[in-house]
Amino acid sequence: MSAPIDLVRVRALFADPASSAAASFLRREIAARMMERLLLVKLAPARVLDAGCGSGADLVALQRFYPAAQIVGLDAAPGALVGARAALPAPGALNQMLSRLLPAKTGIDLACADFGNLPLTPNAVDLVWSNLALHWHPQPDLVFAEWRRVLRLDGLLMFSNFGPDTFKELRAAFGALDDSAHVLPFVDMHDFGDQLVEAGFSTPVMDMERITVTYDTTAALLADVRALGGNPLATRRRGLIGRAAWARMLAALEAQRRPDGKLGLTFEVIYGHAFRPAPRVTAAGEAIVRFQPRKP
Repeated sequence: MSAPIDLVRVRALFADPASSAAASFLRREIAARMMERLLLVKLAPARVLDAGCGSGADLVALQRFYPAAQIVGLDAAPGALVGARAALPAPGALNQMLSRLLPAKTGIDLACADFGNLPLTPNAVDLVWSNLALHWHPQPDLVFAEWRRVLRLDGLLMFSNFGPDTFKELRAAFGALDDSAHVLPFVDMHDFGDQLVEAGFSTPVMDMERITVTYDTTAALLADVRALGGNPLATRRRGLIGRAAWARMLAALEAQRRPDGKLGLTFEVIYGHAFRPAPRVTAAGEAIVRFQPRKP
């Protein structure tokens, strides 16, 4: 368990695409940086899964990147998929031509499901892509195992998520309010690397960077935090926060203003990619030993 996350609340928080639109700038920036990494991988997938696709912006980018592939967008929030469907462009002439000429299905399809319990058969996709979604699931180790199950041999997993330093300014400010958890305790990069190995992925590569977004007002900062998903913890504080207590939190946040007068909000962004390796044993449990002929 990464945290006691309430999945029902997660779906409710992302039910209305308009409520998360204000933070789309960060998702788009992280997606662009993931695409730069994808350029370094030689891959021609027939089917791509966008796990946690939200309002679907990455679906369009992935289709543009792989026009001959079927792109499957999957999200657990039905409302998000309604927004994704509305945002999808009409099939262009190139996609229509590819659909007629290629035996494999192309275009974009949507499905509503938990990405830790995929409605896909084993070996169904060549690329699993997930942008800023994994940290909303309470059991990332099971998610990794499920993603490995649906990947074909030598298929690629590429994902991003928030790390422990994300919202550190907000976490410190809420410390002036009470001891309740108001911010997710995001999982460390090294723990994700260990989970990938345990799930059966080979040579996982993990890296991290910190991005600081600045704001003029506490209201603007808190609006973006809510747009990014808010607090889905089952252990979150219940009931309203009194005016005096809320004022203490805002004062603690204001005390963190930078020398330039701006309020900063830190995002620790973790990037990971790994491949599904060839099996080391047969279906009967027998070890596979590969012999390479000696070069003359």
